[in-house]
Amino acid sequence: MASEISPAKQAIFDSAHEVEKLARQLYPAGLLIEENYLHHEEAVTSTAALMQDSKIQAIWEAAFLYDGVRVRADILERFGDGSWNLVEVKSSTSVKQVYLWDIAVQYYVLHGCAVRISRAGILHVNNQYVYDGSELDLDSIFTFADLTHQVLHFQDEIRSNLSDLKAMLAKENAPEIKPSRHCMRPYLCEFWEYCTRKMPEFWVLNLNGINQEKLDQLTESEVQDIRDIPDSFALTRIQNRIRTSIIKQQEYISKELKAEFDDVTYPIHFLDFETAAPAIPRYTGTRPYQAIPFQWSNHIFYQNGTLGHHEYLCYEDKDPREQFTVTLLETLGKYGSIFIYTTYEKDIIRQLAEHLPFYREQLIETLDRFIDLCAIIRKYYYHPRFYGSFSLKFVLPALLPEMSYENLVIQEGNQASFAYLRMIDPSTPPETKRTIRNNLLKYCGHDTLAMVKIRAELLKRISGNSIV
Repeated sequence: MASEISPAKQAIFDSAHEVEKLARQLYPAGLLIEENYLHHEEAVTSTAALMQDSKIQAIWEAAFLYDGVRVRADILERFGDGSWNLVEVKSSTSVKQVYLWDIAVQYYVLHGCAVRISRAGILHVNNQYVYDGSELDLDSIFTFADLTHQVLHFQDEIRSNLSDLKAMLAKENAPEIKPSRHCMRPYLCEFWEYCTRKMPEFWVLNLNGINQEKLDQLTESEVQDIRDIPDSFALTRIQNRIRTSIIKQQEYISKELKAEFDDVTYPIHFLDFETAAPAIPRYTGTRPYQAIPFQWSNHIFYQNGTLGHHEYLCYEDKDPREQFTVTLLETLGKYGSIFIYTTYEKDIIRQLAEHLPFYREQLIETLDRFIDLCAIIRKYYYHPRFYGSFSLKFVLPALLPEMSYENLVIQEGNQASFAYLRMIDPSTPPETKRTIRNNLLKYCGHDTLAMVKIRAELLKRISGNSIV
């Protein structure tokens, strides 16, 4: 069974659809085939009718069926000589190899339907375009890559692949293919959870940093469980640490961890940012997919043992960067160590310093105060229930199961980003906006409180356990 589409993935699909709708404006004389994928035959009929009308200069979502293959062409543009321009719209900022197969299959079907294609290619987003704050320049925000030559080159291989696929589908049973990294390329297969349900809890695929060559060697030796990796098998230091921790079912604690946690200046800040990167730029001077910070949370641990919390969230559809910066500098002050989880916040600080030269010096001065909690844990601690990952989403439930993300509506960064864009959308009802706002505040605050609790828990374990 295929996994359900997550809210974050659905938001990505929705964003891609918005890009496609914008791209249609480059072909204003076009008409949309209204029938959805459940009514493909009707859509084919509607497409044929529009193609016969020479006054129709472009067709959006044109439908075709040939050799048992159904396709929908994002944009089909009519040329004066009766031929057509086949355009596949992608929200990506470049042409990826997988897109070539996409457009090549469409060409195969349309050619089989006796549609004369003069040009076939990908229309993608140009992330070097800078929005000037007025109307979007569609000719600049999109870039067309003519892939006609490559598409023609792929046709024989497509025929062969289709023949193989049909033979496979005609068989009584599904093919026996062991799940591995190929299931994640070019995208994670929707059957991943189903196919991996019987894999061991400590699957070798999840061994942190293992390369494909090592993974292939283990697979050939029929080793699936990390605990079964032979002592003689070459692993990195951290991989050996993980293996030993899992075999013993004991956490690893380095004697150097306490010194890392003690080397701080009070008050101690625990900081997290949330950013949005809309495909279509909203604010003057921004580019497609540029990260725009819209929220921060700062839990502050004082030397007397008390804990404070400051937060910021931009509620309006405006460029939040200056207000974000002013409030951030105010909450951080000039003193105190700043814990973050990975170095993403430092990257955003540098981008803000470039965008806001008036605050540049103050922003850059904060960088020397940052401490990466993830890097410390990776270097000095491991728990078997990390399952090879040092992500906060794995570290937190292993150390503090009562702080699970499962009770939150928003559970990860991409979801927060798309929720924010929905919150500031003028068409979103006020009550929905308030609900999203509350969920965003809970999520970001949960991340920083998690860092406070993780540090405290590890200090407690240092004092209560033997260290390595």
